[in-house]
Order: sequence, then C-alpha cells, then structure tokens
Amino acid sequence: MKLYLLRVAAIACALVWLAGCTSASYLAASVSGHMKIMAARKDVAAVIADPATPRDVRGQLKTSVAVRRFASEKLGLPDNASYSKYADVGRNYVTLAIYAAPEFSLRPKVWCFAVFGCVPYRGYFSDDAARKEAAALSRQGFDVYANGVIAYSTLGWMSDPLLNTMLGQDETWLTGLIFHELAHQRVYVKGDSGFNEAFAVAVETTGVEAWLRAGNDAAGLRLYEAGRKRQADFLALVSRTRGELNAIYQSAASPESKRTQKAAAIKQLRTRYRIMRDRNWNGYRGYDAWFDQPINNAKLAAASVYDERVPAFVRLFELCSRDYPRFYEAVRRIGAMPLTARTEALERAKTCG
Repeated sequence: MKLYLLRVAAIACALVWLAGCTSASYLAASVSGHMKIMAARKDVAAVIADPATPRDVRGQLKTSVAVRRFASEKLGLPDNASYSKYADVGRNYVTLAIYAAPEFSLRPKVWCFAVFGCVPYRGYFSDDAARKEAAALSRQGFDVYANGVIAYSTLGWMSDPLLNTMLGQDETWLTGLIFHELAHQRVYVKGDSGFNEAFAVAVETTGVEAWLRAGNDAAGLRLYEAGRKRQADFLALVSRTRGELNAIYQSAASPESKRTQKAAAIKQLRTRYRIMRDRNWNGYRGYDAWFDQPINNAKLAAASVYDERVPAFVRLFELCSRDYPRFYEAVRRIGAMPLTARTEALERAKTCG
C-alpha cells in the first residue's frame, strides 16, 4: 500500500530470533523463514543481466546499485555486502507483524529479547502462526493489529538482501528503504524502538532529499516533499485522536461508556480524514486503505510510535552542520544515556555535542 507510515513501522521489524526468545517453536520458525530467504538470494548483477528479469525489476535493481554507493560515499552509511543480493519471496510482504494494546490504553504490549531489548510488535514468517497469535491476544482482551512487513534488518549481523517486496513502488521509495535499513546498522539503541526508528527516518528523509538534489530531480523532490507533508498531516490527525482517547480512558466513566466514546472518537477520526483529504490533499487517496480497515488502539499505537521524535533528530542533524559522521556520533552518544536523560538530551540539544 502507499501509506508511508506503515512502511516505516514495518521496517522496524528486525529479525527477533537473533535476540533470543523464550519460545523454542517461535525461534525455530523464525530461523527457518529467514534461512529460506537467504538461500533464495542471487547476486544483483546476475539478476540485472538475466534476460528473463522483468524490465521494471531490472531498472530498480540498477538504481539500487547507485543508491548503495551513494549511501556509503555521501551519507556515511556502512559499506558492506547488504543489498548486493536479491530474493523474491513470492508475495508482497515478507512477514506479518502483530501489534497489541489494551482495550482502554494506547500503550502497546511489548515483547522483550536479549539483544534487541523490548519492541512493540512480534513478527512472523508464517501467516497461520501470526493469525493464531492475533487470535490468542484478542481472547485476552487486547485490541490487535496485523501489518504486512516489506523489509526487515538484521542490524548488520548478516548481509541483508533486497527483496521483491521492496520494489513495490517507485525508485524514490526504494532509495528511502535502503537508507533507512542501513541507518539501523549504523546506530541502534537496545529497547528503544521510538529512538531507533525516528533516527532511521531522519537519515532516510535527509538522505533521499540529498539523492534527489544530486540527480537534479526537482520534480521528484517536489513529489517527495508533498508526500512528507501529507505524512505530517496524517500524524497530526492521529495524534489529536490519541489525545482524545487518552482523556476518555483516564476518565471515571464506566467501561460501557468508554466503549461508546471510543467508537465515536474513531468515527470522528475518519470524518476528519475525509475532510482533510478532499480539502487539503486535492483528493489524494493514498491513505484510504488505512482508514477503510478497522481502527483500534493497537493500530493507533503502531501509527504513532515511530515518527514522534523525527523533528528532534533532524534538528540535531542541522546542529551537526549536516555532517553525517558527526551526526551519527552525536546520536550514538545520546543513545548511550539512560532513557530519561536520552529523551531530554535529544529534545534540548543546542549543539552537535
């Protein structure tokens, strides 16, 4: 789907089996799913040279080679074998991510792992396993949301491949994906998904802008900036509803009254979206699919956790004179702080450090 935010949220679903897991069956299934993908990899150069490769796939893979070089040379991102191979997983998503939140809370359930820390989702290569997990959580009274994941990162533990799922849109989209994933390899703070994702989005967006400017693609830059503006509008809309729902959940109203008010707030969210789409976006319908499907606390939590700190990271990037190595070092230094100090240092930064 075209919804940018869901793509960003999906990217966060790194291979949790690398972190260790209390469920042996989950661990085994994750290892098996990942190894099947690794076994299906082919050199990007070979896929490009193969006359049977569809023209659109060949074009995007050619672009990926140039993007990969730009990432290392201009953005200071890791220069390794990631994205030098390609695999087709046979569908338009690679895993399903399950999010959950209580009926009257927007705080997502978290799953904790030894290396990655705690994350607000659980990823599955098997659709059946994902659905069973979703059903079990629903029986426990959670709001549940399942989202198709188009890419994941092993944080540099392995050479991540390009996937057919990453080629679903245009070359600017693919460029952002590569920058985002490589950013996770550059800096990762255990157990702080919001920090990690906002950092990666900041690298992604500033990197895509630099890529488009380097290619003198003024039209592409205008389209990209328009998309980012729509995303900001969407996040503001969701944030407003989250505030309203939080007030409802913290009130002394009965559970029945809270359910009624919750449904009304979500209905109002859809109404506001349609007005914004038709008045401000000239009828752009790229977010329709998100609003047409059920909306609950888990979905709202998933939509909000990843971009809230992006402006702070972009501001820090500017304070570092848009110098990526200096920026990464500043982020790494802040990321090493305890959680409370980390958040304060990021929000109140006056210098690059």
